[in-house]
Amino acid sequence: MPSPVHLHVGAGTETFEIIAFRIRDQEFCVKTTTIREIRGWAPSTPVPHSPADVIGVMNLRGSVIPIIDLAYKLGMSSTEATERSAIVVAEVHNTVVGLVVDRVSDILTIRADQVQPVPEITTSFDRSVAEGIITHESGMICFLNLSRMFRDLDGADEAA
Repeated sequence: MPSPVHLHVGAGTETFEIIAFRIRDQEFCVKTTTIREIRGWAPSTPVPHSPADVIGVMNLRGSVIPIIDLAYKLGMSSTEATERSAIVVAEVHNTVVGLVVDRVSDILTIRADQVQPVPEITTSFDRSVAEGIITHESGMICFLNLSRMFRDLDGADEAA
């Protein structure tokens, strides 16, 4: 895993760490507090009649977890996994999921004031899945909110 890069952090400014990853030619990130681990690509076992964004399931140290095609979940064409792909294992609403990304690019420490609101683009873009856009010296990163992206997992424990 890449070592953290500390950006110009001023005294008294709230900071947090993110893990940045690429899907297609776009940079996305999530807070590191939601991430359990990062794994290299491994094939998953398909599950019949699963949702379109679920590639399959994999065994993670005795627990079966769903593997999500994050590109598809974000409205892009499905990911064609390669040996450079990674599975970002995250915990969302007390459920562990694997998110397929093209590659993990960095771990960064970000100041809260670097997060800008997502601009109004179109009515079809679900702005609730993005916390904002992070600007820093090497470009812009779309900051995803996994809790809102996987709202359907909220309350899954109670439904059982």
